[in-house]
Amino acid sequence: MDVLRYVAFTTDPSGGNPAGVVLDATGIDDATMLKTAADVGYSETAFVVPRDDGSLDTRYFSPLAEVPFCGHATIATAVAHAQRHGVGTLRLRTRAGEVTVSTAQAEDGSMTASLVSVAPRSIPLAEADLAELLAALRWSPEDLDPALPPRVAYAGAWHPVIATTSRARLADLAYDMTALSALMSRHDWTTVDLLWRESPTVFHARNPFPPGGVVEDPATGAAAAAFGGYLRELELVPLPATVTVHQGVDMGRPSTITVTVPREAGSGIGVSGAAVQIS
Repeated sequence: MDVLRYVAFTTDPSGGNPAGVVLDATGIDDATMLKTAADVGYSETAFVVPRDDGSLDTRYFSPLAEVPFCGHATIATAVAHAQRHGVGTLRLRTRAGEVTVSTAQAEDGSMTASLVSVAPRSIPLAEADLAELLAALRWSPEDLDPALPPRVAYAGAWHPVIATTSRARLADLAYDMTALSALMSRHDWTTVDLLWRESPTVFHARNPFPPGGVVEDPATGAAAAAFGGYLRELELVPLPATVTVHQGVDMGRPSTITVTVPREAGSGIGVSGAAVQIS
């Protein structure tokens, strides 16, 4: 098995979110995929099996469990594939559904990828679950931004969306990992999307990922896609919209995610960024 290593949502090898990529996982069983992901140690490793129709069966494993969809590993996979087979559009058959992703090369040689998520949706976050979530985060109700109400959003995986009015509150992340992991596992939440709004279309995010055995994700494309759907559903941005999400800054791994929100209700959300191979 040839395990490639990339960072996504950056052109700087010291930034972004690392992902493992296996471009041909034909014949590899689930146990081996999980063990490989644990050995790699990144928040996600993508395993690809090419199909006769040109599509790619794609699965994503954290060090502890499989997840239905991962944005940053999708961006990494597309760039890794393009560097070996040329730019173009890929069809990824994921556990969440079919995801298309296209690649392009800039004049400076850097490579970018743009995915289109499955149809997004969101549901209310029950008051009891919100109270338990805030307690695990060690946040208070006064920390919340009333303009961005708490919900649970989906675009391939489920993420509570919790916004604060303060950049300082976002920067001070010291949560109870055991309590948060138990709550998230109970509800099948992948990460918690913590946000602060800098301007109408610029946001800063942090994403705890304890169910995957990861304290924090430096860049979360799946959460960014879910957040784009949340913004459209709640009419929180003029449409169509292009939104920038900065993530990983507080970890020393700055990442930039571009989110494209189409006007049409139910249509997939675009998530774009660069990726670069690391040793």
